[in-house]
Order: sequence, then C-alpha cells, then structure tokens
Amino acid sequence: MYNIPSVFWLVPVASIVSLGMALYFFLQMKGADEGTDRMKEIAEHVRKGAMAYLKQQYKVVTIVFIVLAIIFSVMAYGFQLQNPWVPFAFLTGGFFSGLAGFFGMKTATYASARTANAARQSLDAGLRVAFRSGAVMGLTVVGLGLLDIAIWFVVLNAAGVNSLITITTTMLTFGMGASTQALFARVGGGIYTKAADVGADIVGKVEADIPEDDPRNPATIADNVGDNVGDVAGMGADLYESYCGSILSTAALGATAYLGTQLQLSYVIAPMIIAAVGIFLSLFGIFLVRTKEGATMKELLHSLGLGTNVSAALIAVATFAILYLLGIPNWAQVSCSVIVGLLAGVVIGQATEYYTSHSYKPTQEISAASQTGAATVIIKGVGTGMISTMIPVVTISVAIMLSYLCANGFNMDVNAEALSKGLYGVGIAAVGMLSTLGITLATDAYGPIADNAGGNAEMSELGEEVRHRTDALDALGNTTAATGKGFAIGSAALTALALLASYIEEIKEAVQRLAEAGDAHMAEVYQNIGDIPSFMDYFQVNLMNPKVIVGVFIGAMAAFLFSGITMGAVGRAAEDMVKEVRRQFREIAGILEGKATPDYGRCVEISTRSAQREMIFPSLLAIIIPILVGVILGVAGVLGLLVGGLAAGFTLAIFMSNAGGAWDNAKKMVEEGNFGGKGSECHKATVVGDTVGDPFKDTSGPSLNILIKLMSMVSIVMAGLTVAFI
Repeated sequence: MYNIPSVFWLVPVASIVSLGMALYFFLQMKGADEGTDRMKEIAEHVRKGAMAYLKQQYKVVTIVFIVLAIIFSVMAYGFQLQNPWVPFAFLTGGFFSGLAGFFGMKTATYASARTANAARQSLDAGLRVAFRSGAVMGLTVVGLGLLDIAIWFVVLNAAGVNSLITITTTMLTFGMGASTQALFARVGGGIYTKAADVGADIVGKVEADIPEDDPRNPATIADNVGDNVGDVAGMGADLYESYCGSILSTAALGATAYLGTQLQLSYVIAPMIIAAVGIFLSLFGIFLVRTKEGATMKELLHSLGLGTNVSAALIAVATFAILYLLGIPNWAQVSCSVIVGLLAGVVIGQATEYYTSHSYKPTQEISAASQTGAATVIIKGVGTGMISTMIPVVTISVAIMLSYLCANGFNMDVNAEALSKGLYGVGIAAVGMLSTLGITLATDAYGPIADNAGGNAEMSELGEEVRHRTDALDALGNTTAATGKGFAIGSAALTALALLASYIEEIKEAVQRLAEAGDAHMAEVYQNIGDIPSFMDYFQVNLMNPKVIVGVFIGAMAAFLFSGITMGAVGRAAEDMVKEVRRQFREIAGILEGKATPDYGRCVEISTRSAQREMIFPSLLAIIIPILVGVILGVAGVLGLLVGGLAAGFTLAIFMSNAGGAWDNAKKMVEEGNFGGKGSECHKATVVGDTVGDPFKDTSGPSLNILIKLMSMVSIVMAGLTVAFI
C-alpha cells in the first residue's frame, strides 16, 4: 500500500466543487422564467422526446455492457487473461460516461426555452443563460471524471495492489467502458438528429419553402430533440472518455518511466493534480463570459474566447508551481510539455474557427458559390474541408515532437529511458489540452442550447428582434460546436498516441500474469520484453514486417468503413423521415395553412427507431476489429492497426467536421440577407450543402475520434487474449 500524499486529496475536492457548481448553475437556470405557455409547451415536447430516446438507448447499451462484462469476467477469473478488477472498472466507466451525458442533456432541454425568453430582454441575457447551462455539461464531465479516477486510485491502493503500474493500467481499462458508451451515444444521437434535420430541411425548406423550425413542419420537434441527444449527451460522453483517458494514460506512462524511483508516485498523480486545478480556473473563466447588445459575430466569439483563453493562460502558469511543489526534478521541462498541449488546443480551435465561421473568407466563398447552384456549394465545401486538415495535422505533429523533446530534456534519443520519459511528455500535453475542459466543453454544449432556443423562438412566434438575437447566438453556437469537435479530435490524437505506450505495458502485464501462473513459454517471453526497444525487437514491430503494414491498412480502412456505414445509416433514416413529412403534408389537410397540428410524435418515433437499429453494427465493429487483428496478426498487427486508425481517422474526422460546419454557417450567412436571403435560390443551394454536411459534422466526423480511442482501449483490455495466441 502506498502512502498517498495529502496533495492528492485536492483531486476529489475539486471534483465535488465542480459537481456542486454544476448543480448551482442548473438551479440558477431552473429559476429563470421559461416564458409563455406556448414556449413551455414546445420545450416540454422536446424534453419528453429526448428523455424517451435516451431511456431506449440506455436499454440497448445496458444489454451490451452486461454481455461484455460477463466475457471479461470469464477471461479474468476463468482463464487469467485479464486483471480481475477489469470487469468492474469497465462497468463504472460506462456508468459515469452515461451519467455525464444524461445530466448535460437534462439541463439543455430545460435551458432552451429559458434562453429564448432571456433573449427577449437582451443578447447578453440570452448568452449568459445558454452558456452557464452549457457549463453544467462541462463541469459535470470533469467532476464525474475526476471523482471516478480518485475513487479507483484509493480503492486499488487500499485493496493492496502493490504496483503503481498495475494500479494505473487497471484504472485505464475503465476507459473502454466510457469509450463504448460514448460511441453508442455519439453514433445513435448523430443518426437521430441528422435523420430529423435532413428530413426537416429537404421537405420543409427546399420543397415547401417554409422557414427553419416552423411549427408546420412535422419533423421540427424531432430535429430539436436530436440537437440534445447528439450534440449534448453524445459530446459529453465523448469528452468524458477523452478527459479520463488522457489523465490515466499519462499516469500509466509515469508509473513505467519512473519505475523504481522515489518520485514515481509524484509523476503518477501529477496529471490528476493539474486537472483538479484546471477545474477551479475553468470556473473563473466561466464567470468572465458576457457581451453587449448588438454584438457582431467576432465580438461574440471574443466574449467566449476571453473566458477560455484566460483559463488556459492561468493553468499554464499554475502547472509550473504544481510540478515544482510535487518535487519533480525536471518540473520546468514537463511544464513546457503541458504548455505545448495548451497551445496546440488554441491553434486547432482558431483554425477551426477560421474555416467554419462566416466571419472569414473560406465560409464566405462557400456562400458565394451558391450563386451557381448546389453542386458548386458542395464542391467548395469539400475542398475547404480537405484544406482545413493541414493546420491541425501540422499542429499535432509539432506538438508531439515538442512535448517529447521538452519532457526528455530536449534530447531526441529513442533508447529505453528516453522513450518512456518523452512519451510521458506527449501524454501530459494531452492533459494540458484538456485541463480546462470545464469551460471548453461549456462553449460546445452552449451550441445546441442556442439552436433549440432559436427553434423555440420561431415556433412561439416571438418576433423579429428576438429571432435576430437567437440567430446570432445560434450562429455563434455553430462555430463553437465546430471548434469543440476540432478540439476533441485533437486531444484524441495525443491521447491515442499515449495509449499506444499503455498497450505495450498492458501486454507486458498480461505476459507477467500468465508467467506467474506457471506458463513456461510466457516466462521466457517476459525475459525478452523488459523495455520498449526490446519489446519492439521481440515482436518485430517494424515497417518491414508485413503484419505491421497489414495492420496499418486495416486501421486506415476502419476509419473509412465506419464513416461510410454511419453516413449510410443517416441516409436510410433520413429517407424514412422525408417520406413521413411528405405524407403528412399530403394527407393532413390544413398543415401548411397553419390550421392543423402535425403529428410530431410520429417523426420522433421514426428517428428513435432508426437510431436504435442503426447504431449497433458500427459500434460493435469498433470492438470486433481490434480483437480479430490481435488474434490473427498478434501484437505487431495491433500496433499497426492503431497507428493506421489514428492517422487516417484523425485527418478524416477534421475534414468531415470542418466541411460540415462550413456548410452550415454558409447557409446562415445567406439567411442573414446575403445573396438573396431566405427563400432565394442561393438559400436553397446552401440548404442542400448544409444537408450533406449534417452527417459529416454531427455523426461520422465526431464519432471518429471515439473510434480511434475505443480501438486503443479494446486492444488494451483484450491484451491477455492477444498474448494467449503468441
């Protein structure tokens, strides 16, 4: 048992403070006026639809989790292929991930009408309600994440687990539970929301020539429900896993890199302490966000940027003090790795903003392309999305090199000691990028709240001035959502690289377990894989090994296969929605004249059923592929798979998310009165582009970063099975 230093208790304290402030903001939002009876009625429809969907999704996910937990239990207790704590860690990871998404979505469905009502007063009032409601999501994710980490660290230590490597790799496995839940939430929510969105746009805007969120459109309630289940519950579960994964993979690397030294424990808890301090600084940044009436898009972005940038600057300074007080000898160098991660996050965020906001040239050019039709809008958007990958890829590449160099004393050696220390720097750079997630995620969750507020204002007929304010908040939300997705994908890349090293450690742990159980062959293997270079030599992990190359190809293919399947799922679900909306317009007399009420429930039912049916196969695919590669191609094949999936998945995710965000804001630019405004041929062309971009940015693109991490997590959890076939 380790003597846990008193500074560690800052971690559970910070998590409790975070959850307490989330509750405070939630109650503050609930205390605001929800508006007119019509506004309350619409909000209630959305709330019921969202909760009905989430309840159904959790039923499906629960069955999957029970089956997987039984399999892990058999592997752990029947064949000694896993640590006996793994089944329990897996379940808690999934539970807390789902809980984070649930709380965030619950808040969002209560906040939309209150945001619209606050916008009747002023733009600043609407921004504050929406943003602080989004902060509930951010603070809940980091609070639950750190609480889960703190509980497991204390429990495993109290249980007498006498190796920090075993403790950290065991804790890391609860990331698979979080990743699995996140993928179901992202894919299912993405299919739900985009089926409704595409159906509402194609039939409503293009064919029937009625405004967005018009109450005459049967799919409009399903569309508003989808914003919550996809962009709130899905994103919350996603970033919960990224946050925990970055902290735990770095802790595992610290345990390995500094094995046998007195400072091993300090390196293990350092990422936890940085994340804890980041919570307090996120809270400070949240209170800085405010704006003025009539603010432009750049001024609104500046308002949010002030909070996030001040929090990031303060955590950069605080990191030096944290690592110094922990007694880490190379505290200044490791702190520089953290700053590299923070700067990388800022650069990726700014690049995403540039390519997706209609305040800048790329999106403006997509809007201008609408003058020659929908085809040129789509061509221009695809090209913009492809070009937009350059800055994030270069930024992550530079961040990997610099964070490695900083932690390794500015030495590019790749011997055993240098590799471990350098990779610790890469891991803690990911922690730096996510250290102020409390406020960063608030800016992302703000988006769907503002979007729903605009829908509520439109359906409640609140007037042109209110709708103008909610449109401004919505356009801002499109950009912050795109920025949040880019941020999530960037952090996934750094985390996935750190997880590669964790996979190696888990393979070594699995071999040691079997060797101690009396397997003579495993005992011989264990003697030959002591450090990373010897591990690579023994398993022939090099570019001349066909198994590695085949693994790389399969990993790259998996990213495209997954995207294709999820895009197809949205297409099929959208077809059903389009047919239903057309049927209602045709068969229910008086809908378009506003004399009859559409059957909103039928559209909600179609989206729910389609999402539940379509989300299972792509989600299970992410679990099955690493297992099969491990069994057939072994350790070398798995490492190739993870590298290929990381490279292709990261680039493809950036392309899809940015192209979709740019198409959406190109449409918003036309709706503001440019190129003919709403109802014009240019508007219809940009609506088509936005419709194509919907599954890009809200289903396939953001799901890819979970795919990258889930394949890594599955490989780690199933390391014992891979070892059994050596």
